[in-house]
Amino acid sequence: MVSLVRTRTPPPQSQYDVLLIWVFITLLAVGLVMVYSSSIATAEGNSFTGHQATYYLVRHSMYIVVGLLAGAIAFQAPVQLWQTHAALLFLIGIGLLVAVLIPHFGREVNGSRRWLSLFVITLQPSELMKLFVVMYAADYTVRKAHVKNSIIPAFLPMLAVMLVTGGLLLLEPDMGAFVVILSIAICTLWLGDLNIKIFAALLVALPMAFAALILSSPYRMERIVGFMNPWAEPFGKGYQLSHALIAFGRGEWFGVGLGGSVEKLFYLPEAHTDFLMAVIAEELGLVGVMCILALFGLVVVRAFHIGRDAAFLDRNFSALVAYGLGVWIGVQAVINIGVNMGVLPTKGLTLPFLSFGGSGVVVNCIAAAVLLRVDYENRRLARGMPV
Repeated sequence: MVSLVRTRTPPPQSQYDVLLIWVFITLLAVGLVMVYSSSIATAEGNSFTGHQATYYLVRHSMYIVVGLLAGAIAFQAPVQLWQTHAALLFLIGIGLLVAVLIPHFGREVNGSRRWLSLFVITLQPSELMKLFVVMYAADYTVRKAHVKNSIIPAFLPMLAVMLVTGGLLLLEPDMGAFVVILSIAICTLWLGDLNIKIFAALLVALPMAFAALILSSPYRMERIVGFMNPWAEPFGKGYQLSHALIAFGRGEWFGVGLGGSVEKLFYLPEAHTDFLMAVIAEELGLVGVMCILALFGLVVVRAFHIGRDAAFLDRNFSALVAYGLGVWIGVQAVINIGVNMGVLPTKGLTLPFLSFGGSGVVVNCIAAAVLLRVDYENRRLARGMPV
């Protein structure tokens, strides 16, 4: 474990991180309000929703309730239990990613095959895989600590695993999820004090590999071209981004007011999912966007503080899990917001805790519960209490 996380902090007085709990509640509450605001026109205008204005509101509320219940159950599980089953969970995730690609099992939407239809629910395996990779990468790093300075036994097995995972995700295709999962794995290995030479090689290899992926796929190349100049084809490749930028421009400092967005009125596609931040910017302005950024910043900072406390207690797996969860939430939020603002190429990534989507919301709640559980165990151990 890197030395910078070994600074000792006084034992906390409360058994729970109350601030972090309220941050998660606030994100879910803001998401519920903004999903409703951004989806009213879409729900009323589509026949499959029965022209019900509250169609997405009701479903998103149900997802949040299910997510909170799943989170409450996950919180009861000791972190040691996650470590024991980390490899099994990862294999289950790989199996689900394979199942998505099988005809009649995987469900195709907008040219992407990312969902599994399971009777009354639809599951997006890539969301679960993010959680499973956090667990597996943390467990792998702990297990390989004794050979961390050797490239072949410490790095190559994880590289092979990531190549398999990445290959399955790119077949869907889901480049956004692959970037998030890769970020989790690399940051976990680095925080686990893997040989610095490996990361020097990664800094050279990853940009080259990323460029090769873009050049080898006309689909990805079009995304890059549209991202670099969305106004060149405002009714084609640059349609989503150009309208997202218009939404940001209309919002100015304080926004046009809750419910007052024009772009959500069938101009901005996926306004309640991938481009929810654009609607937030239009209705709540720069102030609203900065508040959302502050909330995500608090989550990441608290995650790293929790990881530092776990590292001091020699709970290396717990520390790496906390770091991994912080990296996951932070990287995905940055990518989504960057896409909405036009500083990153368009990717199908939702905004954690806020965007509409059953699998995403439920898995985010489980991730929050695991992070709170790590902190809970830290606090009890710091007081000399059993976990």
